[in-house]
Amino acid sequence: MNDMSIDELFLQSLRHRFRELKKTGDRTLAQIDEGDLHWQINPEANSIAIIVQHLHGNLMSRWTDFFTADGDKPWRERDAEFESKPRTRKEILSLWEEAWDRTFSVIDTLTGADLTHIITIRGQQLDVIDACLRNVLHCASHIGQMMHIAKERLGERWQTITIPRGKSREYKPQGKD
Repeated sequence: MNDMSIDELFLQSLRHRFRELKKTGDRTLAQIDEGDLHWQINPEANSIAIIVQHLHGNLMSRWTDFFTADGDKPWRERDAEFESKPRTRKEILSLWEEAWDRTFSVIDTLTGADLTHIITIRGQQLDVIDACLRNVLHCASHIGQMMHIAKERLGERWQTITIPRGKSREYKPQGKD
């Protein structure tokens, strides 16, 4: 039996899930070289670098002044996030880390009392729980895209991040996953 309140359980899970997403992205980015960061299957598709730019813009906007300003900041240039830019691997990783640092600076300070506050994103009012879940889903979809692109580029060199094929029966979780 767990003695934590539902608020504490939610916040613990939220923090864990965001960290798992970042770790999955970290492990994906570690396998890709600089050229493959910019690879696009066609001109309309996103590269991993573009996805990182977009996640950077999204996370910086959403988690800056989280309680006091609309989550879609006037300084954000969302359309520009989807333009290919000649960034180095170091620059891309810097955007990635900055975005996650901002996210965790807020997520790690949330309290149970914060969860029912109403915030605004693009003029839409959301409670903090819904806003957080919305952002987890958004990040998960894009990190999944990053993994898919990396798998396509690396082929047999891809190192599985989760349970390897054919190893499901042998997999034993090491705590929360």
